[in-house]
Amino acid sequence: MSVEKNYFEKLVDINVKKQVEKKGNLDYLSWANAWAFVKQVHPLTQRTVYEAPETGLNWFTDGVTGYVKVGITIEGLEHIDYLPIKDFRQKSITVDKITSMDVNTAIQRATAKAIAMHGLGLSLYAGEDLLLTNNEVVAPIKAKEKPKAKDSTTFELNIKDENWDKVLKFVAKNKALGMSKIIKTLETKYKIKATVKTELIRSLDND
Repeated sequence: MSVEKNYFEKLVDINVKKQVEKKGNLDYLSWANAWAFVKQVHPLTQRTVYEAPETGLNWFTDGVTGYVKVGITIEGLEHIDYLPIKDFRQKSITVDKITSMDVNTAIQRATAKAIAMHGLGLSLYAGEDLLLTNNEVVAPIKAKEKPKAKDSTTFELNIKDENWDKVLKFVAKNKALGMSKIIKTLETKYKIKATVKTELIRSLDND
């Protein structure tokens, strides 16, 4: 137990910040850097890429999607990572679309994650379970969207058109505001020509 604790603490304390890369909203340590780090500290580290016994392939399937199984053994202790085979959007790929490149990419990522279980770069995966649901990435938190601009569409107001009676009622009801404010309010919805403004003023005077 003390051996496991000692080597884990040694690996987890290694600063990998300079080797950390960015992919989308996630930080990650490439499998090559992870492997180099761990082999320097533990030269006898071994990796096992498991094969499906029924197919002999280096990946497994549930009949719908696929996943890989990679184990890393340090000091006689093996940690295994099961990783779904995913596309660039981090969504599981269906069996009929999986390529050898997809499998290889999943194996290398699983290698880095299995190494992390031994301590190296483990902090990079803290909170990952909050981003993943059913092996699919939940959409990252969106930046605050800018408020949508108010609809600036205006309609031309003409004397005796379909909106004319409604406008006259509005003018009569709000005459206490004064024609200047009434016109300003109406112009948020209508384009009002000078001749129409004159008629509106006349209607208010006749009211």
